[in-house]
Amino acid sequence: MSDHLVEEILPPVSVDVPEAADFLAAVDVKNALELEGYGTDELSYTAAESLPGWHDETQPIRLFVVRADGRIVARVFFSTLRDDVTGTAWLGGGVLPDYRNRGIGSALLSHVESIAREAGLKRLILYVVSADGPGDRLVPPTGFGSVPRDNAEVRFLVARGFALEQVERASRLALPARVSFTVPAGYRVHTWVGRTPENWLADVAHLLTRMSTDAPSAGLEEPEDVWTADRLRENQERFEASPRTELFAVVEHEASGRLVGFSVLSAPAELDRPVGQEDTLVLAEHRGHRLGMLLKTANIEHLQRARPGHPAIITFNAEENRHMLDVNEAVGFVPIGYEGAWKKEL
Repeated sequence: MSDHLVEEILPPVSVDVPEAADFLAAVDVKNALELEGYGTDELSYTAAESLPGWHDETQPIRLFVVRADGRIVARVFFSTLRDDVTGTAWLGGGVLPDYRNRGIGSALLSHVESIAREAGLKRLILYVVSADGPGDRLVPPTGFGSVPRDNAEVRFLVARGFALEQVERASRLALPARVSFTVPAGYRVHTWVGRTPENWLADVAHLLTRMSTDAPSAGLEEPEDVWTADRLRENQERFEASPRTELFAVVEHEASGRLVGFSVLSAPAELDRPVGQEDTLVLAEHRGHRLGMLLKTANIEHLQRARPGHPAIITFNAEENRHMLDVNEAVGFVPIGYEGAWKKEL
C-alpha cells in the first residue's frame, strides 16, 4: 500500500477566493507538464480559463493531487459523462519531474482506478504527451503515428495495463497567415464571436453531438456525447465567466437551411498568447466539397479581422485523420509535438 496521501481538490467558485489556492497550484502542475512535453508554454491555460469546465454537471470532473515538500507535485483528473451508459472515464495528469520514481504516479492511478471500479465503469481513456526520444517506437493499431517505447510515461502506462490506441499531433500556425477561400455553390458561410445565436443553437448542438461520433477515435470506443440547444446555451453562459472568447465559423446548406459544418477558435484575452483551435467538423453527408478547408480558412480570416495580433493557432488532430491533416498542412500548420491516447479495460 502506498504511503502517498491522495487528496481530492474541490473546484472553487472563483479563482479569487482563498480556497482556490490548491486549484491554482494544480493548474500550475498541468502547465509545467505540458511545457516539458511540448517544449513550449503556448498550450498553457490560466486557472480562470480552466475553471468553468469544472462546474459542468453534464461532464462531472474530479481532481486528485499528491503533495510533497509542502506543495502539490502531482495531479490527475477523473471525468465522466452524466448520461453515458458505456462506462467510460477520462483521465489526465502526471508528476513533476523532480518527484518521479517515488510511487506517486502509481498512487494516483490506483486511486482513480479504484473509484472507477467501485462505480462499475468499464474502461479508462488517458491522453498523455510523449516528447520525442531515441530507440524503438510503439505504434498504435491504426498504424498512424508512434511514441518512443522507452519514454518513462510509455513504460509506466504499459506496465499498468494501458494500450496505446491512437496518436494525436499538435500543430502550430504562425500568425498573421495569408488565407483565402471560395464558397462552393449551394453553401453559405456565417461567423460570430461569443454565444451562438438562438436560431443556430439546435444545429450547433447537433454538430457537437456528431463530433463525438464522427471524429476518428481509433479503438478508444468513446461514447456518444449528446448535446441539446439547452445544454449548449447553458454551457456558453457558464463559459462567459472565462476570460477566453470563442469565434465560430459555420457552413449553411442553402437548400435545407441547416448548418452542416463548423469550426471553433478559443482566443485568450492577452494578444501575446496563441489561440486554440477547438472542434472542426463537416457532416459526412456533405464531405467532398472542400468545406473543411473553407471552415478553417474562413475562421482564421475571421480571427485576424476580429482579434488581430495573436502570435499563433494551436490545433490537435488524430494521426489517421489524413484529410484534416492535409487541410492544416496546406494552410501552414507545422507539427510541434505528439500525445498518445491510451485505453485500459477494467
